[in-house]
Parts: sequence; C-alpha cells; structure tokens
Amino acid sequence: MNTRGLGSQLKDSISVPDFSASGTFESHDVIHRGFPHVKSELFPVHPLELSEKNFSLTQDKMNFSTLRNIQGLHAPLKLQMEFKAVKQIQRLPFLHSSNLALDVLRGNDDCIDFEDILGGKDVSEVWTSFKL
Repeated sequence: MNTRGLGSQLKDSISVPDFSASGTFESHDVIHRGFPHVKSELFPVHPLELSEKNFSLTQDKMNFSTLRNIQGLHAPLKLQMEFKAVKQIQRLPFLHSSNLALDVLRGNDDCIDFEDILGGKDVSEVWTSFKL
C-alpha cells in the first residue's frame, strides 16, 4: 500500500448496517441492538463525526508524507510493512487483543485515551458468544 492509496480509504459516509437480526424473517433484536434509528444510521449525528472516524487514517497519511519528504521513499514503505506485520499478530478470536506493538509504532503507548478505559470489548455491556 503506498501513500497515495491511503486517501482512497477515507470514509466519506457512514455505512448502513444490516437491519435483519440473523435471518431473513426475523425482527430487529431490540434487547441487544436497541431501537432502530434509520435517520441516525444514514447520516452522521454530529458534523465532527466523520472527522473523528477518519482521524487516525488522516494522521497516518500526514505522517507518511512528512516522513517521505524528510527521509525518502523507503521510510514510509518500511513503516507500512511494520504496521502490516504488527496488525497480523493477534490472540485467539474470542480474546481481546490490545495491539500494544501497534500503539508503540504509532507513538500512542504513552497516551491514555477514552478507548483505553471505556472502549474495550472486555468491558462491553453486550453478552458475546465464545463458540468457535
């Protein structure tokens, strides 16, 4: 993936989720998914929602272009290869992976964000099945 390809990954709109629970003739699962709000799923709720959704991708694109201008073409390519290798390292499918190596590569290992405290799957309110 080159630095020009990152621009094509920006999300211009929010994807519309599937409204069926698990089958064709089943109704919407209100207990697990809440009441369906079609308008809020089609359009962003706040003008900054799309900006926040694309923040890390925009930040990576800016860092790669700066790195390319300073050190040359090899530096962003090497960093992208390291990102790809680190993203492939994960735990078992039902265990949450913290991706510490990815945070170290991005420089986020010393930052405490909202997702570090309340955004993890291990503190989720929705029950998940551990069947493989």
